[in-house]
Amino acid sequence: MAAGALSILPGRRRSAIPGFGLAFGYTLTYLGLIVLIPLAALLMKSSEVGLSGFREVLADERVRHALWVSFGTSFAAALTASVFGLLIAWVLVRYEFPGRRIADAVVDLPFALPTAVAGIALAALYGPNGWIGGFFERRIAFTPLGIYLALVFVALPFAVRTVQPLIEEIDREIEEAAATLGSSRIRTILTVILPPLVPGLLTGFVLAFSRAVGEYGSVIFVAGNLPYVSEIAPLLIVIKLDEFDIAGATAIATVMLAISFAALLLINLIQAASRRRFGHV
Repeated sequence: MAAGALSILPGRRRSAIPGFGLAFGYTLTYLGLIVLIPLAALLMKSSEVGLSGFREVLADERVRHALWVSFGTSFAAALTASVFGLLIAWVLVRYEFPGRRIADAVVDLPFALPTAVAGIALAALYGPNGWIGGFFERRIAFTPLGIYLALVFVALPFAVRTVQPLIEEIDREIEEAAATLGSSRIRTILTVILPPLVPGLLTGFVLAFSRAVGEYGSVIFVAGNLPYVSEIAPLLIVIKLDEFDIAGATAIATVMLAISFAALLLINLIQAASRRRFGHV
């Protein structure tokens, strides 16, 4: 009886999950086992090469070009996915049309599709004898353009799903009020629709960029893997491992980790600033 009385006292709420101490302990344990310990092992292994080893890795023109291809195409693909992801999400939310539910389900297909299957499909589509690649004199597959298209394919669902719930929350009466006050369509988009979507757009960009940087399976089928042309950094790491150059592979991986962390930190800072600015729009 006393226990029942205590449970309904003001200020006492029974949590559905374990207490903070237990939950926090599990959080740190699994975070350490899954994320921190592997990264620490990578850093420890790469430290064996020393600063001179990192300078030697970065001085290699092949490594620099592979890093540029990986991060450059990933940035372009994430940007493209963010723009077209917004348009796709807008259509799925605001319009009713036959096959809408099917189209909404197809957006998630890159999530479930094995990357090797996606790579084979893209190679068959954009290859020299493919349905699309065969119509172009300039080769699409086996070039950075093919890598870019593959990365857009795998990154698009992240851009759509992060902004779609925010579009659903926008009250259409606000748009009607803006139109009643004489606002043009472009001004309504820029001042009414886009501001509350900015945090979601940045989140989708971060997720798309992260997925694109680490993508491997679907890219190697359309990249051609030509040094100084279409070779990506993850593939170069695999090549180093096949050559039993563990130190070189870990050094490249550490450089990728540092660049990825710096890029994500910068994007997250921009995202936090945008949320402070547009969070109450």
